[in-house]
Amino acid sequence: MTQSCEVVVVGGGAAGLSAALALGRARRRTLVVDTGEPRNAPSAHMHGYLSRDGMSPAEFLAVGREEIARYGVKLVRGRVVNASRDDGGFTVVLADGSTVRARQLVIATGLRDELPPLPGLTERFGRDVLHCPYCHGWEARDLPTGVLATSALSVHQALMVTQWSKDVRLFLHQVREAELTDEDLRRLAAAGVETVPGEVAELAVTGDRLTGVRLADGTVHDCAVLYAAPRTVPENHLLVRLGAELRETPFGAYPVTDERGLTSVPGLWTAGNASGPTEQVVNAASRGYRAGTAINGELLFADLDAAIQG
Repeated sequence: MTQSCEVVVVGGGAAGLSAALALGRARRRTLVVDTGEPRNAPSAHMHGYLSRDGMSPAEFLAVGREEIARYGVKLVRGRVVNASRDDGGFTVVLADGSTVRARQLVIATGLRDELPPLPGLTERFGRDVLHCPYCHGWEARDLPTGVLATSALSVHQALMVTQWSKDVRLFLHQVREAELTDEDLRRLAAAGVETVPGEVAELAVTGDRLTGVRLADGTVHDCAVLYAAPRTVPENHLLVRLGAELRETPFGAYPVTDERGLTSVPGLWTAGNASGPTEQVVNAASRGYRAGTAINGELLFADLDAAIQG
């Protein structure tokens, strides 16, 4: 069964819902398709969003879904498995076999985090295993803190964390001491970061609380918080399928867009972490709303030009 609308938004996180809100208020027939698997689900609270600081991600999304419904935007639970483009717009195919025709398409599918394969890490992610000090640093301030080094970028992470705690250890884990540059060593020393060589074998947990990390040689180092940088994997399969130009970054391939979120494919837009790896909730909502308002303008003037041409 095929239905039609003016805009399909793939992804119902902050970016997708914000785009849908702008479109709904502009009286555009809009459909949001969402899997219900938000990236920040492991976190009990989100931070850095003015007036929403400390709100749970689940509550934030629930309020957003209620808001878009007020303006006639429809939301369906499902997964988009295919999309194609022709002169009339886009055909979007869902996993249940249903299809949707739309004039414009927004990809707000975000990205997924792949954590280092360390026993206990996934289970504690978003609790006392963290990845972003801007998201969680205040709550973890002044605690004994570890940083799990998985690449040269981990030095930067350890240095940033010292803004929130002065008791920081960098567990070299998958990074050899010889890989640290002289500048790295000088900055780590100036920041008071202790470097701990050796591979981390597992987390030490007592009473459902992180208490330290155990190295492969059996030694245990105390810490109450461990920062671990996941490998970010952009959910860009629809962008690839539709032929959008991508740019390679250290964090994966992301689409080339203009300042509004329009990709190299006419009518195809992105917002949030589908467009870049560093968008926090407040940024994703902003980019989504910007894309939504831009899409309304594109549709309006396309219709006016078509009417003029007869």
